[in-house]
Amino acid sequence: MNIVKKNWLRIAAIALFLAILCLSPLPSFAKVLTPDWSYQGETNPQNWGKLTRDFATCEIGKKQSPIDIVGAVKGKPVQMVFNYQASPVEIVNNGHSIQVNYAPGGTIDIDGTAYSLLQFHFHTPSEHQIAGKTAAMELHLVHRDAAGKLAVVGVMINAGKENPAIAKIWNAIPPTGKTNPIDSDNFDITNLLPLHKSYYSYAGSLTTPPCSEGVNWAVLTEPITVSQAQIRKFEQLYPIDARPVQLTNTRKIELHETL
Repeated sequence: MNIVKKNWLRIAAIALFLAILCLSPLPSFAKVLTPDWSYQGETNPQNWGKLTRDFATCEIGKKQSPIDIVGAVKGKPVQMVFNYQASPVEIVNNGHSIQVNYAPGGTIDIDGTAYSLLQFHFHTPSEHQIAGKTAAMELHLVHRDAAGKLAVVGVMINAGKENPAIAKIWNAIPPTGKTNPIDSDNFDITNLLPLHKSYYSYAGSLTTPPCSEGVNWAVLTEPITVSQAQIRKFEQLYPIDARPVQLTNTRKIELHETL
């Protein structure tokens, strides 16, 4: 085979390779994003565990929250002290709920363990049930101790008298995806707590993806109230932002009176 013919064959082979390459689908280098989740539609709570492996605990976990609080046994009296301080806050409309980030300094002490308040947020209707009954809303106060363990205090919210502390938050809600710092006027979160602090405790999880377990729950037995108009204002933004109750399985629920 002469040199000219060899060169021609080489050129033909290269041309064929390039033609095949152009016809072949190119690999995608798009950034892989964590799937969004919601409370309705195809990404509703029943499907959270199927959206990504990161959310698998939502489906296979055995200590999931929220639950219907029934069959509680009497636990030992516990010293639970709320050491909250008035603080600047920032209000976040994160697309799932209204979250209020609290400046460092506020803590609760549960039986000798101190947990720092990180943020609080709202659900409608309530996520927990008490003896099968759902409240109009529920407040979750999220805390973390020095070892990174989470403790969440749940406060049931019923329709009733208007709540001035809630009004201050509602009046400063930013658009979806935005944050509104409230630096000029310190917020006193103790105005969102009932007078009596007896509570139900159980081992549970986050109520939103990734549904991580190992969360100490304390759901106060006494509710607070907000007006019907305040409930409607929240529902205009988030008509439903509550995960359905999960199986209790073999978990113990205890009722604690505070010392």
